[in-house]
Amino acid sequence: MRVTVIIPTYNEAENLPKLVSALFSLPLDLRILVVDDNSPDGTGRIIDGLAGQFPGRVEALHRPGKMGLRSAYLSGFQKILDGDAEAIVQMDADFSHDPFALVDMAELLKSNDIVLGSRYIKNGSVDKQWPLWRKSLSAFGNFYARTILGLPLRDVTTGYRMWRADALKSVPFERIQSSGYVFLVEMIYLAHCLEFRIGESPIYFADRRWGKSKMSFRIQIEAALRVWQVWWNYRDLRKAGRLARL
Repeated sequence: MRVTVIIPTYNEAENLPKLVSALFSLPLDLRILVVDDNSPDGTGRIIDGLAGQFPGRVEALHRPGKMGLRSAYLSGFQKILDGDAEAIVQMDADFSHDPFALVDMAELLKSNDIVLGSRYIKNGSVDKQWPLWRKSLSAFGNFYARTILGLPLRDVTTGYRMWRADALKSVPFERIQSSGYVFLVEMIYLAHCLEFRIGESPIYFADRRWGKSKMSFRIQIEAALRVWQVWWNYRDLRKAGRLARL
């Protein structure tokens, strides 16, 4: 299976070389596309150096400024889906997503259209050093989103995902309106409405090793409010699905 990993970056100069090395140690036919938003810490130059070191295996997509997670992934999808990748991975650059989990995710993808790296199924967990309030907030955010949207999944906010390329090609990206982290919720809800086969593979979600987190309390509150907007925007697909089952 030919796998392409899309990694959005903004100020990830410390993490990226280590992450690329870890990914290329996996027993997978793997390529990497890094989408960088003109990071002021020199991440873009590092990507270009890695592309020279691993020709044909590392590619950079340089953008003029900080344009957000949604835009980064949609640009990456557009570029990759024109190629020969059979599986496409969404992954953070900060080592919160364990690269070695991709091996189990790839195996599970054989019987699914999407595999989520899940913190909230058996054998999954979050960083042991997190304080109780942070663990509770993360768990509640998942419960909140999946309850409102009626999703039969345990981890709907995870950013660690592997898609079959043929499934991703059939996603109507023009429908996706969310930006920020709720974009991840909307994508999996749209996949659910389209009746894709969705599996979950356990992961340990570690806090970033180097650099500064981009997640804030304000971002989490905004995402919680926008879940209702996602629910409203897909009422036509929910109705179509109910009618199809009658």
